[in-house]
Amino acid sequence: MLFVCYPRCTTCQKARKWLEEQGIAYEMRDIKEDRPALEELKAWHEASGLPLKRFFNTSGMLYKELKLKDRLPQMSQEEQLKLLASDGMLVKRPLGILENGGVLVGFKQSEWEEALG
Repeated sequence: MLFVCYPRCTTCQKARKWLEEQGIAYEMRDIKEDRPALEELKAWHEASGLPLKRFFNTSGMLYKELKLKDRLPQMSQEEQLKLLASDGMLVKRPLGILENGGVLVGFKQSEWEEALG
């Protein structure tokens, strides 16, 4: 699986530790150094079946600075995807991109156990 994370994020560290404890092989990608491209985000969003808003890091400083809570509802899906692709720090993390096409957004251990168990 592809594990897209920000190494300094405590939730990402927790998810990584859990993956290692479960013996799950992964390829790590630093979301700040190698941010997801627009096409990747589109594909992950479609594969996840989740609302696009779930892909935003709503507790991040940049999200708050840009006042996205108020702006996102007026933006088209394409505009939102372009915004996500513009800065990895806007993207909710970690992301687990599974070989079976599944996508995990954020770390909820029960969801990851179900998808990877």
